[in-house]
Amino acid sequence: MSRHWPVRQAARLIKQGAVIACPTEAVWGLSCDPWNIQAVARLLELKQRPVEKGLILVAASSAQLDFLLKDLPKDWQLQLAQSWPGPNTWLVPHQDRLPHWITGGRAKVALRVTAHPWLAALCAQTGPLVSSSANPTARPPARSRLRLEQYFHRGLQGILPGPLGGQQNPSLIRDLESGAVIRAA
Repeated sequence: MSRHWPVRQAARLIKQGAVIACPTEAVWGLSCDPWNIQAVARLLELKQRPVEKGLILVAASSAQLDFLLKDLPKDWQLQLAQSWPGPNTWLVPHQDRLPHWITGGRAKVALRVTAHPWLAALCAQTGPLVSSSANPTARPPARSRLRLEQYFHRGLQGILPGPLGGQQNPSLIRDLESGAVIRAA
């Protein structure tokens, strides 16, 4: 089955303000337009997640994140380039270029360039997206479509069909400035 039609449909839903589920490298994720405050609020409500925790932005390429990366030191840019695409999420200074509903009011934002072909294809059509594991707070991330539907019933406005990637765990999260591991893979 061609992935192009479902990706186009998912991109159209995202642009209309929907929250959708997407396969990622390891688990199902919830995605929406990061610039749409109503969509982000809906995603946070579905997850029962406070805005202060911040969210991950996922992109198809580092070029989509250039508005955040272009002023970083060259050695940091090289470090990011060597780790992407893949299951590496980095906390990066956003220099007030993102809204508080994405950053949680913090000075850094979590960024990842996905290696999942379907999610990358979606981001290529929409630009960077919010990507948060598909689970209510304190519950394990959904690893099957059945679990996804059990968690969210009719709360989602769309599901991008497709297989999960081969990773066993959600992405490693590290602080770019200090190198500290925030979440192990």
